[in-house]
Amino acid sequence: MSRLKVIEEVESSYLKKKVPVFNVGDTVRVQTRVIEGDKERNQAFLGTVVAKKGTGLSETFTVYRTAYGSSMERVFLVHSPRISEIEVVRSGKVRRAKLYYLRGKAGKGAKLREQFNAGQEAQAAPVEAVPEQTTEA
Repeated sequence: MSRLKVIEEVESSYLKKKVPVFNVGDTVRVQTRVIEGDKERNQAFLGTVVAKKGTGLSETFTVYRTAYGSSMERVFLVHSPRISEIEVVRSGKVRRAKLYYLRGKAGKGAKLREQFNAGQEAQAAPVEAVPEQTTEA
């Protein structure tokens, strides 16, 4: 077995099974597990996904937010055990792979258009097959 296959096999056991589909420009709420002493709690970080990098176990995404006059940017590992949940709040419509230009913007300048996925809800709902009834005359 080659070295690369062994690494992929070991990494596959650490990958999360349920990772939501999100893209650059989406507004996400990342729930991070914070341990303080012997207590554990979840802390939410809400912001816009500015970049996505990497594949497999080393896949990361960068979330940017402006709150109370100060801007902050945070890089998260997608498959980190510290992340308990990633929730897509709003889908953004962008034409760039990296949104680093948002760093200096505020107010309307930092606004992104929303992408509406009307057909996605219809596809996600399970459709039950109705048996055809034949009438013989």
